[in-house]
Amino acid sequence: MKVKLFCICLIAFLAMQSIAVVNYSNSTFTITLPHVQTFKMGSEKSPVFFETKNEKFCIQSEPAAILKSDDVYSFEWLFKNDQRIKLNFIKQSNSYRIEMQTTGMEEVIKWGISIQASNNEYFTGLMERVVDGHQQLSWEPGIKEAMDIRGQIITTVVKPTVSLYCPFYISSNNYSFFIEGTWPGTFDFCKSLSDQVQVSFEGPFTAIIINSAAMPAELVKIHSLRVGPTIIPPRWVLGTCRWRDNHSNEKAYYDGTPVTAPYNSQVVEDILMMKAYDIPLSYYLIDRPWAKGSYGYDDFEWDPNRFPNAVDMISWLDSKNIKLMLWIGPWVMGDMHKEVVEKGYNVKGQLPWKGDYVKSLIDFTNPAATEYWQKKGLEKILTQGVKGFKMDRAEEIVPNDYNNKAFDGRLSREYHNDYPVMYAKAAHDIAKLVHGNDFITMPRAGYTGSSRYAVFWGGDTGTTGKYKRTVPEALRSAIIAVQRSAVIGFPIWGSDTGGYKKTTDHEVTARWLAFSCFCPIMEVGPTEDRGLWNLKEEPTYDKELIAIWRLYSKIHESLMDYSHQSAKEAAKTGMPIVRPLFLNYSNQPQAWQDWQTYMYGPDILISAVWEKGKSKQSLYLPKGEKWIDAWDKKLYTGGQTVTIDTPVYKVPIFVRQGANISLGNLNKIYKESLKIASKKPNLEKLQKQEFSSSKNK
Repeated sequence: MKVKLFCICLIAFLAMQSIAVVNYSNSTFTITLPHVQTFKMGSEKSPVFFETKNEKFCIQSEPAAILKSDDVYSFEWLFKNDQRIKLNFIKQSNSYRIEMQTTGMEEVIKWGISIQASNNEYFTGLMERVVDGHQQLSWEPGIKEAMDIRGQIITTVVKPTVSLYCPFYISSNNYSFFIEGTWPGTFDFCKSLSDQVQVSFEGPFTAIIINSAAMPAELVKIHSLRVGPTIIPPRWVLGTCRWRDNHSNEKAYYDGTPVTAPYNSQVVEDILMMKAYDIPLSYYLIDRPWAKGSYGYDDFEWDPNRFPNAVDMISWLDSKNIKLMLWIGPWVMGDMHKEVVEKGYNVKGQLPWKGDYVKSLIDFTNPAATEYWQKKGLEKILTQGVKGFKMDRAEEIVPNDYNNKAFDGRLSREYHNDYPVMYAKAAHDIAKLVHGNDFITMPRAGYTGSSRYAVFWGGDTGTTGKYKRTVPEALRSAIIAVQRSAVIGFPIWGSDTGGYKKTTDHEVTARWLAFSCFCPIMEVGPTEDRGLWNLKEEPTYDKELIAIWRLYSKIHESLMDYSHQSAKEAAKTGMPIVRPLFLNYSNQPQAWQDWQTYMYGPDILISAVWEKGKSKQSLYLPKGEKWIDAWDKKLYTGGQTVTIDTPVYKVPIFVRQGANISLGNLNKIYKESLKIASKKPNLEKLQKQEFSSSKNK
């Protein structure tokens, strides 16, 4: 009996640890993978194919040769004139690496495969935006698409301005799919063929990596470590940030008080007002224009009229433990433009840009060009005390064709996706040389590998369209973006709170402040280039928004250690900070359906509210845990959908029972914040206190 029981257990164990097997029949590769119900690549109606300049080869016949070993399955097909294609399936733990070899044929310029999909299979990944195409489509009113990308056709070309892409997706069938390289490709998720994921890529075949795991979290972790590890930012980056899109230097503050401070009036106004409201501030961001020239970006030299005494201003901010970030782009202007062109350091085939501004895009494949940009540009302002860069663009005017080559010989069609990676690395490396680890780089664009060098913000969300105000769907798109970004390997992310370049909508901004609190990066702005105490429309002094800003800034500040520890975990294990529910609760159907609810770190559950006029929110609490409502301390057993009251200042927040987290009395903090915001600060008095002659001697 014992022997029989032992044999049964041994067989079960071996089945669980089964060595993956690859078989081929009728244009289809069947791969046996642990945890995957079935994985079939290719079909009679959508076979694996390869194209050269003059021919197309479809894998439909039986292979001419099959070679098998413990770790490699090789299939070879023989075509006319002794042309050969070999596919190698290389076993690597619970994964396969698929490589291709050709003999006697022209270079492959395009290839494609298909993967069979089940009826209810769920897919997510590839990009941060909700849908591909023009970014405005991702926040079009009435949009229905969310985390699941089934039914979409997605082209992996980095596009402005919501610009994070990676050719990686996960399936609810417990597998992930990743393509190495930077050539553009297209993923058709059951749009053209309802039971097929069709993938086609330009350029020579690189490699496909297919992983399997019992939980989606394991697939995400494996991928994140493969393309990372992600950068660990200094703790202050996980605090709060304030910015405006355009700074002017006025003679009076918003309330008419004459400016006597020696620095930019709007910077000073923000600092003094936030101090008066007791709103935490870890770093301040100055966008373009900040430098000389009509575009505000000539030669990395401050505009003394817009930013008088800029270096002293940096020291003043630093004395308050506020770091300064500056906007940069991947080009040079002014005298540096002329020098770059003379030296041949510029990108060939640079696309035109609106207006008559003259600029030269740096060719980061050229080590000399990169060093020139680092040393003559960034190092100059880093040594003044600037601690980080908001790294704009990197996609809009970067060529994407077969006509132009970079210094390293690559066609722009191949390096277009790699350009934001090189841009981030160049800024990262010089900042690290000057500041050690006490800096940050924050681009909007990224591709495979970018997270090694930077954290990210979600582009100009909400900027386009016919609507005067920021539409709530813009916030909806950000809620999806932070989770998608986490899945594809960009775990440290934030967004322009309130939306970009639109009239501030009171309710949307209130909901966005709550959402941003539970993102790794909480950057508040641009808010019409005004403070929430000086908006264009009534209430111009929005005490409720100021109170909500204070509430969630306080919460975000209290979580800095928690967030920093989660960032370290992301770098060490690949587990992202923001975690869609299905990452760890994939056996619970509601975890795939409730995309508005996610985990922030290991112990906090958030259900973001984005719809206007919504006074209640239903959300799913995962089974197997007990959850404490952070607002009223009520205990809930997981495995149920609950409905929570959500007045405009309140987002549902739950803490896993047993977690060492205390958010305090949130209702009390909000009431306190309303009381503080109800009294307008006296800027004349604040300025005098801050810049009295005795204090600044």
